[in-house]
Amino acid sequence: MKIVIIGSGNVAYHLTKAFTQNNIEVHQIFGRNEIELKKISEEFNIPFSTEKLEDADLYLISVSDSSVEQVSELIKKEDALVAHTSGSLPMEILKGNYRKASFYPLQTFSKTKNLDYSKIPFFIEAENQIDEKSLFELASLISDNVETSDYEKRKYIHLTAVFACNFVNHLFARAKEISDSQDLDFNYFIPLIDETVEKIHHLEPKTAQTGPAVRGDERVLKLHEVLITNEEHRKIYNTMNESIQKMYQ
Repeated sequence: MKIVIIGSGNVAYHLTKAFTQNNIEVHQIFGRNEIELKKISEEFNIPFSTEKLEDADLYLISVSDSSVEQVSELIKKEDALVAHTSGSLPMEILKGNYRKASFYPLQTFSKTKNLDYSKIPFFIEAENQIDEKSLFELASLISDNVETSDYEKRKYIHLTAVFACNFVNHLFARAKEISDSQDLDFNYFIPLIDETVEKIHHLEPKTAQTGPAVRGDERVLKLHEVLITNEEHRKIYNTMNESIQKMYQ
């Protein structure tokens, strides 16, 4: 299968790396950002272009959700299989007379962070069973955790991921703002963060909850509210505590 990856961001980079590590040849990486494309090209010895899209059997579109439709119109090969890697878009966003699919890796990607690709869940959807089987087999060369999933299921997978990853990381960033404001080393909190995540490997998240809100400790809640001078931090603190208290009423 002749594969072209379209994009130069985090997902495109890691797909290229995962394929390379598993001896899956990528014939071209294509996109607009020449600087980032060149970095990927040099690291993995893969041709790149910002102008000419090579002929391929499979095009994987790994760009921002807002750009998927526009980018998909660049592909003119009618007998190609085209898949986007978005968790929140249907296959129908792809505009062209080719076979459409979705190839969604459920993970947070940063170029500077190494990943064990074998543990990443991949969710596959295609218009026909032959393409579904082909993409399933491709993903299985990378990951030990591959499933088929229609858009109805996939969009809720993505929503859950936003709560479980994006929101949690934002709280880490806000916590660091507080620690920085008091000249506290954020590394103090890394073992606490690690234990919080480790616990949900063994306990239901609801069972693992600790802290003043779940205990109903009004003295500590009021003390914290006095300490918070940043309005945004105060809103987050009150909203989270209210949500915790409602869950355990």
